[in-house]
Amino acid sequence: MVRDALKVHAPLSRGVFAVVVLVSLAVLFAPASDVPSAPPGVDKIVHASLFFALAISGRWAGVGRGVLAGALVAYAAVSEVVQGMVGRDAAVGDLVADVAGVLLGLLAWQWFAQRSFR
Repeated sequence: MVRDALKVHAPLSRGVFAVVVLVSLAVLFAPASDVPSAPPGVDKIVHASLFFALAISGRWAGVGRGVLAGALVAYAAVSEVVQGMVGRDAAVGDLVADVAGVLLGLLAWQWFAQRSFR
Protein backbone atom coordinates (compact mmCIF):
# COMPACT_ATOMS: atom_id res chain seq x y z
CA MET A 1 0.00 0.00 0.00
CA VAL A 2 2.82 2.45 0.83
CA ARG A 3 4.50 1.49 -2.44
CA ASP A 4 1.44 2.59 -4.40
CA ALA A 5 1.22 5.88 -2.51
CA LEU A 6 4.86 6.70 -3.20
CA LYS A 7 4.48 5.95 -6.91
CA VAL A 8 1.59 8.36 -7.34
CA HIS A 9 2.57 11.55 -9.14
CA ALA A 10 -1.02 12.51 -9.75
CA PRO A 11 -3.05 15.61 -8.94
CA LEU A 12 -3.07 14.76 -5.22
CA SER A 13 0.72 14.75 -4.87
CA ARG A 14 1.11 17.90 -6.97
CA GLY A 15 -1.67 19.56 -4.99
CA VAL A 16 0.01 18.73 -1.70
CA PHE A 17 3.27 20.17 -2.99
CA ALA A 18 1.48 23.33 -4.13
CA VAL A 19 -0.14 23.76 -0.70
CA VAL A 20 3.21 23.31 1.05
CA VAL A 21 4.75 25.92 -1.27
CA LEU A 22 1.91 28.33 -0.44
CA VAL A 23 2.34 27.71 3.29
CA SER A 24 6.07 28.35 2.93
CA LEU A 25 5.38 31.66 1.19
CA ALA A 26 3.09 32.70 4.04
CA VAL A 27 5.56 31.64 6.74
CA LEU A 28 8.71 33.01 5.13
CA PHE A 29 7.35 36.31 3.85
CA ALA A 30 4.84 37.33 6.53
CA PRO A 31 5.45 40.84 7.87
CA ALA A 32 7.50 41.03 11.06
CA SER A 33 4.41 42.18 12.96
CA ASP A 34 2.65 38.89 12.08
CA VAL A 35 5.46 36.65 13.32
CA PRO A 36 4.68 35.39 16.84
CA SER A 37 7.34 35.49 19.50
CA ALA A 38 8.83 32.15 20.45
CA PRO A 39 11.64 30.80 22.60
CA PRO A 40 15.13 30.94 21.08
CA GLY A 41 15.77 28.23 18.53
CA VAL A 42 12.15 27.55 17.64
CA ASP A 43 12.55 29.47 14.39
CA LYS A 44 15.28 27.04 13.33
CA ILE A 45 12.91 24.12 13.92
CA VAL A 46 10.23 25.89 11.87
CA HIS A 47 12.68 26.54 9.02
CA ALA A 48 13.99 22.96 8.99
CA SER A 49 10.48 21.49 9.18
CA LEU A 50 9.19 23.72 6.41
CA PHE A 51 11.98 22.78 4.01
CA PHE A 52 11.70 19.12 5.05
CA ALA A 53 8.03 19.27 4.01
CA LEU A 54 8.94 21.01 0.75
CA ALA A 55 11.51 18.31 -0.06
CA ILE A 56 9.23 15.37 0.78
CA SER A 57 6.20 16.76 -1.03
CA GLY A 58 8.30 17.84 -4.02
CA ARG A 59 9.73 14.37 -4.44
CA TRP A 60 6.26 12.84 -4.08
CA ALA A 61 5.07 15.19 -6.80
CA GLY A 62 7.76 13.79 -9.08
CA VAL A 63 10.31 16.62 -9.05
CA GLY A 64 13.80 15.23 -9.63
CA ARG A 65 16.12 15.11 -6.63
CA GLY A 66 18.83 17.35 -8.10
CA VAL A 67 16.45 19.92 -9.51
CA LEU A 68 14.45 20.02 -6.29
CA ALA A 69 17.53 20.31 -4.08
CA GLY A 70 18.95 23.15 -6.15
CA ALA A 71 15.65 24.99 -6.34
CA LEU A 72 14.97 24.67 -2.62
CA VAL A 73 18.45 25.83 -1.62
CA ALA A 74 18.10 28.82 -3.95
CA TYR A 75 14.63 29.50 -2.52
CA ALA A 76 16.07 29.37 1.00
CA ALA A 77 18.82 31.85 0.13
CA VAL A 78 16.46 34.24 -1.64
CA SER A 79 13.98 34.06 1.24
CA GLU A 80 16.64 35.16 3.70
CA VAL A 81 17.66 38.09 1.49
CA VAL A 82 14.02 39.16 1.08
CA GLN A 83 13.37 38.81 4.80
CA GLY A 84 16.25 41.19 5.45
CA MET A 85 14.76 43.68 2.99
CA VAL A 86 11.29 43.68 4.58
CA GLY A 87 12.29 44.23 8.18
CA ARG A 88 12.66 40.63 9.32
CA ASP A 89 15.85 39.00 10.50
CA ALA A 90 17.98 37.54 7.73
CA ALA A 91 20.09 34.90 9.43
CA VAL A 92 22.70 32.47 8.17
CA GLY A 93 21.46 30.08 10.87
CA ASP A 94 18.03 30.06 9.23
CA LEU A 95 19.61 29.25 5.88
CA VAL A 96 21.56 26.40 7.47
CA ALA A 97 18.34 25.08 9.03
CA ASP A 98 16.61 25.33 5.62
CA VAL A 99 19.36 23.37 3.89
CA ALA A 100 19.37 20.78 6.70
CA GLY A 101 15.60 20.38 6.22
CA VAL A 102 16.07 19.87 2.48
CA LEU A 103 18.77 17.25 3.01
CA LEU A 104 16.79 15.42 5.69
CA GLY A 105 13.68 15.47 3.51
CA LEU A 106 15.52 14.07 0.51
CA LEU A 107 17.17 11.39 2.63
CA ALA A 108 13.86 10.46 4.25
CA TRP A 109 12.20 10.18 0.83
CA GLN A 110 15.01 7.97 -0.45
CA TRP A 111 14.87 5.76 2.64
CA PHE A 112 11.09 5.30 2.46
CA ALA A 113 11.18 4.76 -1.30
CA GLN A 114 13.86 2.08 -1.01
CA ARG A 115 12.03 0.30 1.80
CA SER A 116 8.69 0.35 0.03
CA PHE A 117 10.02 -1.02 -3.27
CA ARG A 118 11.78 -4.04 -1.80
